[in-house]
Amino acid sequence: MTDACGCGSDEPREDSNELEEQEPERLWEVSELRFAAAAGLFLVAGFVADLNDASQGVVTGLNAVALALGAWTFVPNTLKRLAKGKIGVGTLMTIAAVGAVILGEVAEAAMLAFLYSISEGLEEYAVARTRRGLRALLSLVPAEATILRDGSQAVVAPAELAIGDLLLVRPGERVATDGVIRTGRTALDVSALTGESVPVEAGPGDTVYAGCINGTGVLEVEVTTTAEDNSLARIVTIVEAEQSRKGEAQRLADRIAKPLVPGIMVLAAIIAIVGSLIGDPATWIERALVVLVAASPCALAISVPVTVVAAIGAASRIGALVKGGAALEALGRIRTVALDKTGTLTRNDPAVVEVATAPGHTREQVLDVAAALEARSEHPLARAILAAVPVHRDAEGVESVTGAGIIGVVDGRPARLGRPGWIAAGELAEPVRGMQEAGATAVLVEYDGVVIGAVAVRDDLRPEAAEVVARLRADGYQVAMLTGDNERTATALAAQAGISDVHADLRPEDKAAIIHRLREQRPTAMVGDGVNDAPALATADVGIAMGAMGSDVAIETADVALMGEDLRHLPHSLNQARRARSIMLQNVGLSLGLITILIPLAAFGVLGLAAVVLVHEVAEIFVIGNGVRAGRVRPLAAAPAGASAATAVPAKAGAR
Repeated sequence: MTDACGCGSDEPREDSNELEEQEPERLWEVSELRFAAAAGLFLVAGFVADLNDASQGVVTGLNAVALALGAWTFVPNTLKRLAKGKIGVGTLMTIAAVGAVILGEVAEAAMLAFLYSISEGLEEYAVARTRRGLRALLSLVPAEATILRDGSQAVVAPAELAIGDLLLVRPGERVATDGVIRTGRTALDVSALTGESVPVEAGPGDTVYAGCINGTGVLEVEVTTTAEDNSLARIVTIVEAEQSRKGEAQRLADRIAKPLVPGIMVLAAIIAIVGSLIGDPATWIERALVVLVAASPCALAISVPVTVVAAIGAASRIGALVKGGAALEALGRIRTVALDKTGTLTRNDPAVVEVATAPGHTREQVLDVAAALEARSEHPLARAILAAVPVHRDAEGVESVTGAGIIGVVDGRPARLGRPGWIAAGELAEPVRGMQEAGATAVLVEYDGVVIGAVAVRDDLRPEAAEVVARLRADGYQVAMLTGDNERTATALAAQAGISDVHADLRPEDKAAIIHRLREQRPTAMVGDGVNDAPALATADVGIAMGAMGSDVAIETADVALMGEDLRHLPHSLNQARRARSIMLQNVGLSLGLITILIPLAAFGVLGLAAVVLVHEVAEIFVIGNGVRAGRVRPLAAAPAGASAATAVPAKAGAR
C-alpha cells in the first residue's frame, strides 16, 4: 500500500503501471473493499447459519472463508515487511487474528480481518482521490493537435507527437505539448497553469508549455517533449513519486505501532509465562491471547484513513490539493506561515500608479511618449503603460536595450524610456525615490534629449492579501514575507499587507536559511510559486505551491498545491487541516485509551474474547463517525475588524 494514510503496509505495488490506467473512481472499484464486502457476506452467512442451528462445521467453514478473504488484503504484505524486519499495525492485527483462531474463535478473527480490510481499502481510495485530482490537470491538453509535415497539415492525437514535429497553433487553441516557438508572436494565457493573471508575450525562441492558450497570433511551435513527458505529465509523476517517497516513518499508525507491537507481544508472553507458573497454564495462555486481541488498535487503523479520505476531499473542494495523509497531518501542525511576495502576495498584474512630470510637460505627454515606445516592446511593464493610454502616437525604429530600457523615434524626435541610472533623473530624482519607497518600479521618459517625466508601475497586492494576513494572525499564525526585491519595495508592500516580519534582498539559498531558522522556533509553512522558491519550499515543514502549476520545481518540492489564485484558500486549507489533525488525535487518543483499559481487564479474565471484540467494534463505529466530520467544509469566520480597510491603498495621481 501507499503511505498516504496512517495504516496498512507501505510496500510498493508491482503493478503500479496497471493501476495508473485503472484508477478506482468509486469505492466499489477498490479491490480491498471488494474483498471486505465478500468477507462481510460470508460473516453474515455464518451468523445466519449459527442462528438456524446449522452444523458447527458449516458455520466454521463460512467464517474461515470470511477470514481468508479479509486477511488477503493485508497479511501477504505484512509477512513481506516482517521478512525485512519491519513491523506495523498489520503485524499486530495478524497476530490478533491468529490468536483468535488458536482460541477457537474463528468468527472473531474473521471480524477483525473484515474491519481491517475496510481500513486498507479506504486508504487506497484516499490515495486514488489525490491521484485523480492531479490527473485532472491532464485535461488541459487538447484532444488533437495540428502538425505541419511536408508542406501540408495533419491532425493527430497528442500522444502521437514526436520531438521535432512542427505544431500549428491557431488563436484560441491550447498547446498540446511543450515546445519552442519558431514563427509567430502572441500573448499566451497561462492562467490555468501558473496562475499568471496577465497574458505572457511570446515570440520566436520562447518556450511554451502544454495546456496554455494561444492569444491572437498564429504560432508554429517545434515540439521539445512528448505528451508523456510534458510539463503537465511531469507534475503528476512528481507528486505521486513524492507520495511514495514520504516513508513509513511519517505514517501515524505505524509510528505508534512501532513501539506498541513489540511491547504488547512481550507483555502477552510475560502474562502467559508468569501465569503458567502460578496457575493453570491453559487459562493464562488463553488470557495472553485475549490480551493480544485487546491490544489491537482497530479503531486507530480504520479511523485515520477515514479521516484522511474525508479531509483530502474537503481540501479539494476549497481549492487545495494535498499530497497525502502525511502532508495533511503536517499542515495541521503549522504555526508560522512564510509568504513569497511576487505572485503570492501580489497579483502579477502591474499598473501605472503615478506619473511625475518635469516643468513644462504634462502627464498626458509623458504617457503618450512612453506608450508609443512600449507599443513595440515585449517588456512586462508595457501592458501597464498601454492600459493607461488607449490612444497614442506611433514610434519608429524601436529597439530594446537589455537591462536598461527602450529607444526609438516619435514624430521624428529621439525618445528613450528606461530605468533610473541609464537615464539621469535630474530634477525628478526626489519623485523617483518616492515612487520606489512606495513599492513601485520607476521608469524615466526622455524626449528629444530632455527628461520629461517619470512613470511609476506597481504590481499591487492581491485584493484579499491584507484580509488573509489578518485572518492568519487572528488564527494564531506568525506571518513573514520573503522576497528577492529591494528593501524599500518589500517594506512598503508588507506594510500594506499588515506584515511586520520582512526579509528582503534574498537569494533562493537565503530564503531557505531563513525558513530553517523559523522552523527551529515553530512548525513553518512556505508559500511560493516559482523556481526561486524551491529551496525554501523543500526546507519548510510544509511547502505550499501557489497555483496548480507554478513551476515544475515548486510543485516537486511542495506538499500542498493551491489550485486557484484566491489567496483565501490558504487560511481555509490551514483551518481544515488543523481540524482534521485534531480529529485524528482524538481517534488516536480513544484507541490508545481503549487499549489501556482493555489490557488489564483481559489479563485478569474480567473480559473474554467476545466481549473484547464487541468493545472494539463499538469503538470503531464511533471513530468512523468522528473521522467523517473532517469532510465537512466549514466556512471561514468573518475577517477580523479592519482587515478589509487594510486592503485599500491610498490612490496617487495616475492610480488605476
